[in-house]
Amino acid sequence: MTRATESFTTAAIIIGLYLAFALRIIPLPQKFQDDIIPVLPWWALVSFGSYCLGTLGWNVMTFGECPEAYDELMREISEAKGDLRSKGMNIN
Repeated sequence: MTRATESFTTAAIIIGLYLAFALRIIPLPQKFQDDIIPVLPWWALVSFGSYCLGTLGWNVMTFGECPEAYDELMREISEAKGDLRSKGMNIN
């Protein structure tokens, strides 16, 4: 299976289970059903957002530890500036 197929399959299973719990097809204790199940999508969204921001922050913080990537990025920036200057754009 490709990675996308695995992701879609996992998402479909999770959504199916959530709907089964939310529509009370699979019975759960009443307190759990009333208090936890309705907020699970928001909890998942906030958790995913936190994970994404944490990963982004970590990668920005450790970017200096990748000298090859830094050199390549600086080279590409210089090439882009040179290309824009050759087309008449004023760049500092």
